[in-house]
Amino acid sequence: MDLTDCAADLLALGEPTHFEPAFARLRNDLFAQLAEHGFRSIALETDRVAALDGGFSHDLGEVDANRQLLAWLEEYDEPLTFHGFDPPTEMFSAPSPRTYLEHARDYLGLDADIAALAGDDERWSRSEAILDPAASPGASPEARELRVVADDLLTALLAHAPRRSADRAAWERAKVHAIAGRGLLRYHAASAQPGDRDTRIARLAGVRAVLMAENLLDIRAVEAGRGPTLVFAHNSHLQRSGSGAGAIVSALLGDRYAFVAGSLGRSEDLGLGEPAPDTYEGVLQRGTKTWKLTADLPSGRKRADTKPERGYFGLDRDVLDGATAVWHIARGRE
Repeated sequence: MDLTDCAADLLALGEPTHFEPAFARLRNDLFAQLAEHGFRSIALETDRVAALDGGFSHDLGEVDANRQLLAWLEEYDEPLTFHGFDPPTEMFSAPSPRTYLEHARDYLGLDADIAALAGDDERWSRSEAILDPAASPGASPEARELRVVADDLLTALLAHAPRRSADRAAWERAKVHAIAGRGLLRYHAASAQPGDRDTRIARLAGVRAVLMAENLLDIRAVEAGRGPTLVFAHNSHLQRSGSGAGAIVSALLGDRYAFVAGSLGRSEDLGLGEPAPDTYEGVLQRGTKTWKLTADLPSGRKRADTKPERGYFGLDRDVLDGATAVWHIARGRE
């Protein structure tokens, strides 16, 4: 199978773990091939605002292949765009929406006192604001008023769109900041709702999935006139089944969205040994010396030798459901 034959506008390339560098290295090679066939943008699982200036969240800037990707994009002989599609949240923290909303306000030349409503940034960004509903500012009267401000800013930006040709890049930056600020207010509002730990984590994961999906759809709207987009993230975010970002985008884009599931045989870094022959990975491992891309989805069972703390989530029927293909790496870095 050849990815360059894929007709989707949004080609989602999944990885089963963030901690095996072979996937990011091979992703770079694949995107180089796709760029020769009309792809003009790549979106990674990193903060969309940070990506505007070539930055990363979630420590992804420490990945050599990510830094190499940015350098290669700058050297390519045609304009290629780097996007993030994640909101500016970490595992157990989310920043204040203040700076994001102020960026959009300043672009529009308005005088709304956002700082007075937001208050101290630290009360939003501390981990207690996410972990303890009682410590969250997300349901406060000021937060509710800020959500109105965020909506008003996005309305004003859309009204300003006919004049964006004077500086389209500045308008797009202001829009991305306003979207991020509104998303943070939604995330903090969800964190303020009561519930047991599992319920709250699931709720926040659901909000994150919606925000990621909104970003992907907006990125495609931006890139529609230039060419297809490659998306690279964990399988769980991109798979077509379930309730993640990929499932949402797939439901809206249909065949314009294609998902390629990532699979790994063994990895010394992750303490992952050879997969059992009757597992999905074991079937894919047969005859694979380095890696392969195949549209023949494997039959088998989920491997039982993985642990969440190792950072690898094995293939299962939910991941494979609706996948266009699988890319399998036989062994990671040795």
